[in-house]
Amino acid sequence: MRAGRAGMLWVTMGTLLAPPRAAAQAAPAGLVQVQMRNLAFHVDSTIVLDLRFLRGELRRTSPDRSPYLDDKRSFTLGIDSARIGITPAALSQLLNRYTFAYPGSPLRRLTITIDRGQIVQRGLMHGISFTVVGDLTLTSDGELRLHPTSVKAVGIKVGGLMKLFGLHLQKLVNTDKAIGVRIDKDDFLLSPSELLPPPKVAGRVGALEVTDSEIVMQMGPESGRTASKPLEPPLPKAENYMFFRKGVLRFGKLTMEDTDLMIVDAEPKDPFDFWLDRYNTQLVAGSSRNTVDHGLIVTMPDFDKVRGDGGKR
Repeated sequence: MRAGRAGMLWVTMGTLLAPPRAAAQAAPAGLVQVQMRNLAFHVDSTIVLDLRFLRGELRRTSPDRSPYLDDKRSFTLGIDSARIGITPAALSQLLNRYTFAYPGSPLRRLTITIDRGQIVQRGLMHGISFTVVGDLTLTSDGELRLHPTSVKAVGIKVGGLMKLFGLHLQKLVNTDKAIGVRIDKDDFLLSPSELLPPPKVAGRVGALEVTDSEIVMQMGPESGRTASKPLEPPLPKAENYMFFRKGVLRFGKLTMEDTDLMIVDAEPKDPFDFWLDRYNTQLVAGSSRNTVDHGLIVTMPDFDKVRGDGGKR
């Protein structure tokens, strides 16, 4: 059965609910539980996160509306545990296209690279080229702190000159309009949960690792919360997948109560390339089947294998 006929299957099995709004109003209060493994998770068409594992829940942003996969602002992703990596190239695009993408931004054309364990940040500051080399560490509040060990402007070291005149980057760069970034004296402080565009993320970075190719964050729940136990997906041997369980979840024209939805990578030899904004294209190009307890298992091709033509190859 093609995924595009899933609606008909749900009708005949008696698990398709009333219209979405009525279903949301009558839905139980339980949250949709989620578990993901080995995903190349798209933030947009080119910014991709290396999502090795995630256990969490989808929290409604509106009390009378269930999480809706077609609307990333309808839910917050609460993280219990996760291991997420981001490449320097992806972080560079994130800073340019989201964090500092506002009129009058003092920082432009930012590029991030990693050199022998240190972060190298280049770009334009008020139109002047600069290079900051620094160490990336984790604060007690779960923020990423980039502490400069070298600051250059137009290729000339200016760190000593700034100290001589009592200047700090904080005085030179106003980050009031920036998203997820602030400056404390000369240190850049990044909040991973605020850097990303919707869906919102709630969690706390507990450990940090800088490799030659990416920045890896180990995340846990917010303060005062305890982590949930791992879920047991219907295909326990699956290597790359997303699994949604319990609560009410909407996607397309369907609404699932007591959600039991597993999305599996059709080609598990490499991470599952998935883009929430284009999930329907992947869905149409894949296949689905019901389980004996009325759950749904969907097999999807990687996004980079599917053209944007409705799933036709």
